Amino acid sequence: MSWDCGLRFVFMPPVLQLGGVCALRGGGGSGGGVGGGTCSREELTNRLGLEAVQRLAKDGCRLLQNHNYRLPDRNQAEAVGRVCLKERGRDVLVLQRVTSSVTSPSDRPSPTSSGGGSREEDCDKRYVVVSGTPLKILEHLLSDLRLDDQRGAPESRESEMLLDDFLLTYLVFMSTHDLCQALLGHYSSARCRGQEEGKDALYRKRKVLQLVSHWSRLYKDFLKEEEHVRSFMKTLYRCVLEDLYEFPTLEKDLKEFQKLLRRRHTVDDCPPNQKSKQMYQQLSLKENCLPLRSPPTETREVLCCVYVSADSYLSVHTHPSMEANEMLRIVGLKMDRAEEDMVLAVVSHTGDRRVLQPSDCVYSESLTPQGKLMACRRDLTEILPPLTDSAELSRRPVRLLGINTWDVAAALTHLDWSLFKSIHEQELVYYTLSRAPGTGHTAALSVLLQRCNEVQQWVMSEVLMCVSLNKRVQLLKKFIKIAAHCKAQRNLNSAFAIIMGLNTAAVSRLNQTWEEDPSLNHKAYREAFKKMKPPKIPFMPLLLKDITFIHEGNKTFHDNLVNFEKLHMIADTVRMIRHCQSDQPGNEVIGVDSAEVRASVHYLHIIDNQQTLFELSHKLEPRA
Repeated sequence: MSWDCGLRFVFMPPVLQLGGVCALRGGGGSGGGVGGGTCSREELTNRLGLEAVQRLAKDGCRLLQNHNYRLPDRNQAEAVGRVCLKERGRDVLVLQRVTSSVTSPSDRPSPTSSGGGSREEDCDKRYVVVSGTPLKILEHLLSDLRLDDQRGAPESRESEMLLDDFLLTYLVFMSTHDLCQALLGHYSSARCRGQEEGKDALYRKRKVLQLVSHWSRLYKDFLKEEEHVRSFMKTLYRCVLEDLYEFPTLEKDLKEFQKLLRRRHTVDDCPPNQKSKQMYQQLSLKENCLPLRSPPTETREVLCCVYVSADSYLSVHTHPSMEANEMLRIVGLKMDRAEEDMVLAVVSHTGDRRVLQPSDCVYSESLTPQGKLMACRRDLTEILPPLTDSAELSRRPVRLLGINTWDVAAALTHLDWSLFKSIHEQELVYYTLSRAPGTGHTAALSVLLQRCNEVQQWVMSEVLMCVSLNKRVQLLKKFIKIAAHCKAQRNLNSAFAIIMGLNTAAVSRLNQTWEEDPSLNHKAYREAFKKMKPPKIPFMPLLLKDITFIHEGNKTFHDNLVNFEKLHMIADTVRMIRHCQSDQPGNEVIGVDSAEVRASVHYLHIIDNQQTLFELSHKLEPRA
């Protein structure tokens, strides 16, 4: 096997052929190569290229820089079936051979049938990325990508999954700007200038457009927030317009790209010599750039915290445009206070207070840490004394005891689902990497995490604010039933938050109160979650913990090459969001939707001071 650049492929002795090993060395001198001469590393890259390496991989060969081959210092079986590509004496891509059956599992011969099972020739040998430089990984994924008319085969699905891994996790090792520049480079590659056949150039351009389409669908409106991405999209669009004359079949890809952008360009965007063509006259509407990801203010859901004492607040699930008079009505109903006796004030960290007018908007993302919202008496003192006042707590009604547990669980599930369905899987990657804090990339995830934390604190607060032992025991049983119903409704986020609230030290030490102890640990959670079909709501803190463990427990780079196996693990975990959101809740989560039920889960009275919680606990049941 030889190329005209003078390179020879010399097969190694049989003892080293466990993985189909071959060595690559210069062909000058003693013959063997067509045309003799030598080939520099740059010429090797240009003439041989990644496509040739992948053809070698199909033949089961290991590409080496020279013939002095030694097995790596690792288990020999692990090294078998790997292909290394070198540039300038350094590894730039490592591929691992995988074997996938061409037929479906049901069509595979059984071991007892004639032929003794599936044969090697019935399987397709493919190579997947183990590690590499970002640009070489991208080049491999583009080369391996199947176009629409080639999709559906098992190897095509595998290629799409690897591409999904890359697009979900590329931020771990490269910037979005670098990815945009690399894609433009692949689309407008100079290889087509006399060195690449027209058909190959067309395939390459279509693959870039298909990758961009996949990227845009995957990220949805995340990409719309970054200015250089908009510039990239516009530049790529113009490149496609310019190529239509030479490659008319790109028209279909162009139309799909237009749908992706949700806009069309004017005739002025077209090359001057092509404006007369009819197909360009169809692209005459001019629209502005895509809208930002954030939904309209009136439809966005937020959790607004209103402090009702120095050590507790009311968490209100609402919309950002809620006015002060409406918030005062909610506080009055929840805390049994007359709303006309109260005002809302923004209290700064220095203690200064600014009273809000009835029509003022109460929600502001800038309140913390600059200040917080507080319900006060008109003389600007707190509406409630500190919660360690037993006389105040003894007058507090325990409304939850009068509400059906299934209805409460259903209300929790509906609220959690409304928050969970708006989470994009990419938010988990941004959150884990702590990328771009405060830009809204993790807005929906942050709200759900806040809600999960508040449900846990709400359970603790409700139990510890209940002075009566008899009612406290009933309340404990009530929460256990609510958690069980949430689990039955496939809402493990609230179920686990409730259990964690009951198992906190301030509550679990109440020996007189406890009659039974739920035991939903992480292992039980994972087993229960695995058995559940979507739609389902995972316990988000644990899912984020899993991703963080993968990210921090595995190196991103091995010998300056991106560890793609780590990215695959992260992507697999992140895709859990897609799986959980793949259906809508059905009739199994129907409950009585009354104002009382909604108020019980939409407005949570929460103690956020650990010292207050323990003081209440020891007042309820002093140490023996």
